Amino acid sequence: MSSTRRASRAIGLLRSLAVYHGIPMRQRRLRRLYATLAAPGDLTFDLGAHAGNRTRALAAVGCRVVALEPQPDFARLLRLLFARRTSIEIIEAAVGERSGRASLSVSDRSPTMTTLATEWRDERARDPVFAGVSWNRGIEVNTTTLDKLIAQFGTPAFIKIDVEGSEPQVLAGLSQPVQALSFEYLPHALDYTRACVARLTALGPYRFNWSPGESYALAVERWLTGDELTAALENQDAQRRSGDVYARLHSEETRAAACPP
Repeated sequence: MSSTRRASRAIGLLRSLAVYHGIPMRQRRLRRLYATLAAPGDLTFDLGAHAGNRTRALAAVGCRVVALEPQPDFARLLRLLFARRTSIEIIEAAVGERSGRASLSVSDRSPTMTTLATEWRDERARDPVFAGVSWNRGIEVNTTTLDKLIAQFGTPAFIKIDVEGSEPQVLAGLSQPVQALSFEYLPHALDYTRACVARLTALGPYRFNWSPGESYALAVERWLTGDELTAALENQDAQRRSGDVYARLHSEETRAAACPP
């Protein structure tokens, strides 16, 4: 490996650590949000764990965490960070529609943009917002599915998905509803959000909300239908930045309370 590539990888890793672990109050806000979606002792999945800030927050809530990360550098980092945490299991793999092997497009300088989704990558390469991102190499990684993870570990109370454009493929590998989950959205890539919403709506009676940017706070008080969510994400304010969509099953009791006779 060239010294330039080693330097790029080191810079990318350090940048991720600074962004995801070094900014005060982010962890507190994230833990507060996750505490509304999962309880101590619950099983949770962190798909695209990256530098481990979401894994850290879920563990702080008291959850058991299965964290998946396909980038070898970051999988090693996660094993180092959480070596003494028996409630956290690290798996070096990606999650998608099927298990096997796949090519991962890596951005050493911007490792949060590393992706399995070649179409999403090519679209972002033409997006001015991503002008500074370069996918400089590809590596072969193991892949698994949500159904296989559930068969191995059990049904999680909450799944966090942040896989840079592969979110629809991840959900295509899920054949049963789970209580709650989240996935990333980009303002200029709402087709991917619509695909995720459609898949979840086919699996169960989900309602949706979103958290803009790194606020880790839900945008609206009332949870929305899929159509209401996508309409909300198309408005001018929501288009200013990316964030996370949250989905949870809408129980009969919740529906009755929301729609009294």
